[in-house]
Amino acid sequence: MNANIRIQWLHKKLTMKSYPNAQRLAERFGISHRQAQRDFDYLRRELGAPIAYDNSRKGFYYEESYVLPVLLSSDNDDLYIPEIFNVHSKQELGADESIIQMQIPYSATIEIKNKLTALELSNYIVARGPHDRYVCEFHSVEKFLGLLLSMDADFRIVEPYWLREKILRSARRVVENNKE
Repeated sequence: MNANIRIQWLHKKLTMKSYPNAQRLAERFGISHRQAQRDFDYLRRELGAPIAYDNSRKGFYYEESYVLPVLLSSDNDDLYIPEIFNVHSKQELGADESIIQMQIPYSATIEIKNKLTALELSNYIVARGPHDRYVCEFHSVEKFLGLLLSMDADFRIVEPYWLREKILRSARRVVENNKE
């Protein structure tokens, strides 16, 4: 089984609140305990999943709702998956190899006071909530955050937490790098 399938299995178990852990993952997929731990780390660090460990249940859970952002499927996953996990592959992917990437949209709730800004985001807005809050769906985190920043308007990312933290980390880095 490839890493993509393991991540999907983890997401399903976390969503179902069945508190998976590294030992269960290792046993289920016949991988080492260390690899299973790396899968949890990848889900948390690279995919921004809000997972935490519950000592009483001896397993992980989502601290808030979360949607798995990307599903990768390919007839050459063995070549591609090491790249996902930042493991240096001996063989590089060529342009002629078929990789199918199906985007599962991210969603975020954004608070926008300015109606003109909301109008500019209309392609992303799928629902409007109370208190000038809008639910947006998008496929690229970087493109969406770039759009928000380029509009030069006030906004607040209400949820998900990981997206708010991502933009805050980026803002801190930009400020720090531009101090004189």
